[in-house]
Amino acid sequence: MSAPDIDSRDDGGEALADFIGKWRVRWPEWPLAEVFVPVGQRAAALAWATLQQELGDAAWGGSDARPGAAKLAWWQEELAGWSRGARRHPLGVALQRLPAPWAALAAALPALAASRERPRDLDEAAAMLQPFALAIARIDAALSPAEASADGDADRTEARATADAAVITACLLQARGLHGDETQVPLAMLARAGEGNASAAWINEQTARWPGQRASTRLRRVHAALARERLRRGDAVRPLPAWSTLWQAWRAARN
Repeated sequence: MSAPDIDSRDDGGEALADFIGKWRVRWPEWPLAEVFVPVGQRAAALAWATLQQELGDAAWGGSDARPGAAKLAWWQEELAGWSRGARRHPLGVALQRLPAPWAALAAALPALAASRERPRDLDEAAAMLQPFALAIARIDAALSPAEASADGDADRTEARATADAAVITACLLQARGLHGDETQVPLAMLARAGEGNASAAWINEQTARWPGQRASTRLRRVHAALARERLRRGDAVRPLPAWSTLWQAWRAARN
């Protein structure tokens, strides 16, 4: 089983910084945006965002699905181990001890792997990602319990996670666009675009149907605001200007 590239020469600190650095390359806006995230959450937030990127890269990266499938299988074992107190990956230095349902995230990875297939339309694309998005939402809630809990009401807390999963799904679809992979564009969008730009039409569709609800946690709201604004500007990859980053993050952080 193929493991992700890990530098075993240190205790995880330098390698952890390297992995987080990969996430920062794609989101150079974050040093400005994270001003609106509570100071005590920032280190875990970076590691958590980086883990999501690593899993997405394994699922969607490259022209051959097999290496990524092997990485996701490795990650299933790794995340299950986190729940038992074991870790091998440097991201575990920052995340493994946090009280989050890592085993449930591991169980959702087959759904993420399946999302590599071209969907029929946006609804199918979202449905394919829904189990993975719900697992992410539950970890969001565990990492920010004061924001996401519903006064101890388990049913209401789960309802919030389900609602948050819709926002997370939209973020995941935007994240897949960072790979520039044409297979992300649904069949219906290809047919509708004809000889036109199907990728641009797909971005427009995602923007028009972005969920109206706000995520429960400030961290998710801030990141979702940046992702949505990139789509609104017509490019999932291009970073936002500083003034736009500050405006979007400030608005998203408000309760």
